[in-house]
Amino acid sequence: MGDQQYDGVRVASETTIQIDFQYQGVRCRERLKLKPTPANLKKAARHRAAIIDSIDAGTFDYGVTFPGSKNARKFIRQDRLDHYLRQWLEHKRPTLKTSTYDGYRKAIEGKLIPAFGHLMLAEFKRSHARDWAASLTCTNKRISNLLSPLRTALTDAMYDELIATNPLAGWHYQRQEKVTGQTDKIDPFTPEEQLAILANLPDEGRPLIQFAFWTGLRTSELVALEWNDVDTVRRKARISRGITQASRGQAETPKTAAGIREIDLLPAALDALKQQKLFSDHHESGRVFLNPRTGAPWTGDQAIRKTLWVHALNCADVRYRRQYQTRHTYASMMISAGEPIAWVSRQMGHTSVVLTAQVYSQWVPSTSHQAGSKAVDMFWQLDGNK
Repeated sequence: MGDQQYDGVRVASETTIQIDFQYQGVRCRERLKLKPTPANLKKAARHRAAIIDSIDAGTFDYGVTFPGSKNARKFIRQDRLDHYLRQWLEHKRPTLKTSTYDGYRKAIEGKLIPAFGHLMLAEFKRSHARDWAASLTCTNKRISNLLSPLRTALTDAMYDELIATNPLAGWHYQRQEKVTGQTDKIDPFTPEEQLAILANLPDEGRPLIQFAFWTGLRTSELVALEWNDVDTVRRKARISRGITQASRGQAETPKTAAGIREIDLLPAALDALKQQKLFSDHHESGRVFLNPRTGAPWTGDQAIRKTLWVHALNCADVRYRRQYQTRHTYASMMISAGEPIAWVSRQMGHTSVVLTAQVYSQWVPSTSHQAGSKAVDMFWQLDGNK
């Protein structure tokens, strides 16, 4: 029949034809389950030519073309970025918090694969990321979040010796942005607005929002709070977990050690708990706050916003801000009242006092002409100087 009738095509057995081709610098041989007739040899040659064309075009998918091949398994991690990123994410899943995994998945499937998925892992360069980032209209923080899983995945690929270096190592995209300051992000509610909001909440929903205004807890922490965490005698609450929309009702530990803390409960917060006991004290879940419409624990911030928060603000005729602003409201109230900033920082679960001071600097009370007089009266008592 003439084994050399076509380049890269030869008879392998009575029932198979072998084709060979170069892929990523490696000579690959694959058998096709075709009886080596003249017609089938010609068919195999056309198939080989199509493979070579797809390799040249950067669209060849080894796993799809030869799903049962040992070569497919060998090349799967060195194949296109879309394959590698998906496989990498699944390998990382057991080590990631649900919310982190969900964020990575959205970035990879929604942004990174559409932009870079067609590239081979070894072909990806920093210029690809730089040009792509320059085309985006989102903030630098958003760009950084999108690139984060890609940078981590490439680091793992380097350690696995799939690539020589990580092209994104030590590099961050920063475009010049308009200086807006924290006032664009922090928009606390006035005392009058707080009263109006609380007055327009149902009895079973009011304690949650009152507690939020007077503890500064994150929404995820409010949702996860259990009665066992509360000590009304000591006026303390233990904060050690959170429930986000992404965690699908499952409690997770905070991202930072500072997030695990014991907070002081002020009278308004204690009053909210006293009201809430009428509705959830004996619920089987042990959760403090329940959805008034379902009687079940809250599953995240979306349900609070849709069924409680938006309606209350509309009825109160209060300008809309997201419910997370209750946290900023608490912090701004405490700091503007002159409470110790270190105490406020611990209450908020911030990683440092410096962070608290930077974020809420505009609410720090202005110094007066009497500033320092208390220290003088307390410490300046040397003979002849008083």
